[in-house]
Amino acid sequence: MAKVGISDVAARAGVSEATVSRVINRRGVVAMATRRVVEEAIRELGYERGAQSQLIVVLSPGLAQPFFGRLCELIEAALASQGFRAIVGSTTVGGLQEIDFISSTMDLGIAGAVFASASNTLVGADPTVYQLLQERKIPVVSVNGVIEGVPAPSFSTNDAVAAEFAVDHLWALGHRDIGIIVGPVGNRPSDRRLAGFIESMTSRGATDPQRLVVHQVYSVEGGMSAAETLLDRGVTAIVAASDYMALGAIRAARRRGLNVPGDLSVVGYDDSQIMEFVEPPLTTVRQPIERIAQSVATAMVHLVNRAQVPSGELLFDPELIVRASTAALRA
Repeated sequence: MAKVGISDVAARAGVSEATVSRVINRRGVVAMATRRVVEEAIRELGYERGAQSQLIVVLSPGLAQPFFGRLCELIEAALASQGFRAIVGSTTVGGLQEIDFISSTMDLGIAGAVFASASNTLVGADPTVYQLLQERKIPVVSVNGVIEGVPAPSFSTNDAVAAEFAVDHLWALGHRDIGIIVGPVGNRPSDRRLAGFIESMTSRGATDPQRLVVHQVYSVEGGMSAAETLLDRGVTAIVAASDYMALGAIRAARRRGLNVPGDLSVVGYDDSQIMEFVEPPLTTVRQPIERIAQSVATAMVHLVNRAQVPSGELLFDPELIVRASTAALRA
């Protein structure tokens, strides 16, 4: 006989799984009448309290960066509203830290794991950490990159659309020599952003857009180095794969005595909260992290409760936020 889960109790009581979770964990406000209905369903079905862990591991790189910190915060809040607690870990993408963190937390009895732009973004990543989770039948959800060989749901920003938005904006401003700074080869979001950039430029008649592509690490310094190369190649506009890279590009331009956006237009990616307050305020492509975080939490709760969740990747369209770092090409 199959073990009774929260989804079974919710169906019997005619309430949401979140309500059942609040009753079981005695957290949040639940009307007395609703509580009685849930308690009765628990008794009728023989649900075993305490049989299910409420701990979810969330792994992400660079929590010091505002974007990743905000993403984890939103996932944590969305899980909390469903009666779960998140353990957030900052790990090196694809490094041994992920394996160590998962191994140690599995002993605590975790209910699930979320890979938020972690090793799931790498092509050919070491599968050991996923094998450990599969052996324990611990469900997995990923953000911004599917996990190879693991039939799990993934929620990602549509990077091809993000590139199209950036190119379309700059092209409309008269720019034709548009360069792009992307992350290392083999980083899924970066590779997809680059493919979208090449397609967008080619469809507009640009010749050899690959000439204005530079790969670098995701940092201010990486953006500076890449921008130096692109400026030497005569670009008038730069699309960066992260806001921090964009800030590096602006710094490199200023050190050459160039004005942003007068001499060089720059578009970032992510829309970290502080980008509205830098100088100049950064034009950027905003990832819809609120919707992604909510989808991650909903999928994880369903998986923990043994409900069906479609595997594969669901793409969310980003939004272009136009500020003051882009302007029309000077005649």
